[in-house]
Amino acid sequence: MKKILALVLALMMAISAFSFAAAEEEKSVNIGVTSTITSLNPLAMDATEIVKYATSLVFQSLVEADRELNFVPIIAESITTEDNLHFTIKIKDDAVWSDGTPITAEDVEYTLVVAADPQSANISLAMYSIVGVSDDGIIEENAEHIEGIQVVDDKTLTVETKWPTALFTFENNFGRYALILPKHVLKDVARDQLLTYEWFNHPDVISGPYFLQDFDLQHYVHYVANENYFLGAPKIKYLNLNVVADAQLLAGLQSGEIDLIQPTMANIPVDDYEAVKALENVTAVTSAAITNELIFINVAKVPDVRIRQALLYGMDRQSMLETLLGDSGELVDGFLVSASPYYSEELGVTEYDPDKAAALIAEAKADGAETELTWYVNSSEGTWGQAVQYFAALFEEIGLKINIRTVDLANLLDTVSEGAHDILSVEYSLMPADPYTDIAWLVGGQSLWTGYTTNEVNEALEKSQSLTDQAEITEQYLLVNRDMQENVPVISGWVIAKLGAVSNRLQNAVPDVFGTLINVQDWDIE
Repeated sequence: MKKILALVLALMMAISAFSFAAAEEEKSVNIGVTSTITSLNPLAMDATEIVKYATSLVFQSLVEADRELNFVPIIAESITTEDNLHFTIKIKDDAVWSDGTPITAEDVEYTLVVAADPQSANISLAMYSIVGVSDDGIIEENAEHIEGIQVVDDKTLTVETKWPTALFTFENNFGRYALILPKHVLKDVARDQLLTYEWFNHPDVISGPYFLQDFDLQHYVHYVANENYFLGAPKIKYLNLNVVADAQLLAGLQSGEIDLIQPTMANIPVDDYEAVKALENVTAVTSAAITNELIFINVAKVPDVRIRQALLYGMDRQSMLETLLGDSGELVDGFLVSASPYYSEELGVTEYDPDKAAALIAEAKADGAETELTWYVNSSEGTWGQAVQYFAALFEEIGLKINIRTVDLANLLDTVSEGAHDILSVEYSLMPADPYTDIAWLVGGQSLWTGYTTNEVNEALEKSQSLTDQAEITEQYLLVNRDMQENVPVISGWVIAKLGAVSNRLQNAVPDVFGTLINVQDWDIE
């Protein structure tokens, strides 16, 4: 009997140990997202945060922004400059690909070269700012090198820009958005095949914490842990991005089907904020007011500045903010939010003035201006959609007809690329520490978002990059935002302090606008 009892106890202990190991191995986390993902190919990555995060789980960046808006090392050990023209990138000694091959300076060079090759160009990167790249952001087909990029050794390279570029801007644009590719795997792939290369659907050599396992971009992306991740093997084996309607987020959190909601990948309806905060199984996290509901006006299709000014004066933004957001947002004019170190209260906020708007519309109409406009709205932003309906009714009363088109994010971006919009609005989280990159993208040069540019705006933006004194930089951004206030290619509907949420069973995860996934390898399930 003693022998039988000992055998039974030993068997029970073995089963228990096996069950515990299996449970550890099969940990799974579900992240709820409300926008479809357009691509998982780093070269096809657009400017949306959802695509950046979904892709960077597989292919890492040089640096990433944390919750305090600092750029922290990921693949890069450091990015430095002494003159805002020459930048030195040092790669971590222990940064390796999942197959054990070291990540090198040649991988970074290769990534930037193919991102500028016209056959595989990534238009989201400001490649045009690098010496040796055309002002259109491209180089000769199949070029192996770029004049302004020099590999110093296996772990060091330098990048030279055509004009002064602030370190924050360089880190944000190239450090954060250039997702590094494995040259030793892709070097022999024809450049004209890279954007549609099947390998990117199931890459077997990666730098990030997770391999792609399976995906349907309209509905989900499933990942499995990279046990050889150089920052540490993830404790969570399976990670899933599940695309759901915003109205389903509260129920998903409550039932436990959703473990985390990150504010730029999903929109919790404002009406659900208090209910989410009251959930006992969830911790809600309110971000700083960073996410700007920006309204872009295509000046080629709305050329009369009086119509654009009427749009600004004719929106009762304050009433909508109080009604729909309460204390979860703020009003600004232009691009900069109060969380930015370059924000200036001197700009003020344009007040609602329907009489002035009506007079401007009547005056412009008498001169032949078009007074029927189409406004494209992102379908995943339900609260903002309500506001646009209200604004359209106000404009109807003063002589401006607004036709509202509600489309998903992918179609919204297609509309931008075609320049088909009169007005278009979408949530846009500008990096508060680096306004330049997004402002230059949206109104500098020949932006497809607005088609608007002036020498004064471009000069102010360029000057901001060579200055070091914060007050002087702020003055340049004040000039830019005054121009937005006067010529109105862009309107800030409002800025929202978005809500994120995380299940109490998920440890070490803090959902915020920036920094959520930096430590994803350390997430664990209680």
